[in-house]
Amino acid sequence: MAEALKTFFSPDLVKRLARTLTAAAPTFPERAFVRDATRGLDDLELLDRGRHIMKAMRAHLPVAYHEAIDVIVRSLGAEHVSDELEGVGMAPFFYLPHTMFVAEHGLEHFDLSMRAQHELTRRFTCEFSIRPFLERYPDETLAVMKEWVEDESPHVRRLVSEGTRPRLPWAPRVRWIEARPERVLPLLEALKDDPASVVRRSVANHLNDLSKSDPDRVASIARRWLRGASPERRALVEHALRSSVKRGHQGSLEVLGFGGAPRVVVSNARFSPAKVAVGGRVRVDFDVAAARGVNETQALVVDLVVHFVKARGTSSPKVFKIARLDLAPKQRTEVGKYVSLAVHTTRTPNPGRHRVEALVNGERFELGAFDVHP
Repeated sequence: MAEALKTFFSPDLVKRLARTLTAAAPTFPERAFVRDATRGLDDLELLDRGRHIMKAMRAHLPVAYHEAIDVIVRSLGAEHVSDELEGVGMAPFFYLPHTMFVAEHGLEHFDLSMRAQHELTRRFTCEFSIRPFLERYPDETLAVMKEWVEDESPHVRRLVSEGTRPRLPWAPRVRWIEARPERVLPLLEALKDDPASVVRRSVANHLNDLSKSDPDRVASIARRWLRGASPERRALVEHALRSSVKRGHQGSLEVLGFGGAPRVVVSNARFSPAKVAVGGRVRVDFDVAAARGVNETQALVVDLVVHFVKARGTSSPKVFKIARLDLAPKQRTEVGKYVSLAVHTTRTPNPGRHRVEALVNGERFELGAFDVHP
């Protein structure tokens, strides 16, 4: 994906961007901008390409920020036509240099920059460019976000929860957010029943981030939100607790009805094949049976833990969801999952012995291991 995005920032894109700026300001030096923005572009990676184009924008737009941002805003195309972005591909990334411009040059111009981000996020996302403003102007930025909670655009409302995520991918941490989550949580409260799924999913991801440092707080919020919850809010809560459940956090398991210690026997683990090449996949199956003497049905969440071998020979566990079971007395059921050893940009499998465990209501059961070879 990173490679595809990287090539998206091409000389043709630069020329198209230049045309939009010229349409907004006929005196914009289009040829000089294209020359500077494309020089050395092919040698750069994804984010560096966006920043390189942004620097060319800064060099050729008016020196005064209020004039430059006015040109940028007037150059913008149509807003997203739907709440979700399925099917639009990489097109919104056209505006990555624009958001970088605001983050890099707009910090001394709070009101102008917030208005610009209100426009930009309806076309791309300002979850990254909003972070420096949250860092420098926490009170002022939160006050604006309190108003955005009721904005007509779901993409503006999403920015409220996404931009304040404690561990937003690709973004620097905002130090005070994780230290003082109570300052942001009222915004999530206001968005938990948002009509747009893109907003509710962002709220869930925000809470999932927070659960990595404060799982008890998130479990408490989830318990409260589940009282009289709609199906949509319950789905939000389950998504928010996904990392806590994978880590076996008992409070989160209890909130979802899986808190009891499992009285089960896990056995008959099978690996097909037991030896697999990098790039292949292995099927892991095992049986879960009610222990002797159990007289009631047990609500169980069953996951798989694979300890992937790292380049230096150590291992790192990754949890895969398998099933939720209502296991009756004397019942035995077979569960399983395929584990991919494909090479990804974010993970390259390494040869070695991969230990595997079952995770049942947070309790670990050793299953065995499979071998990976080059």
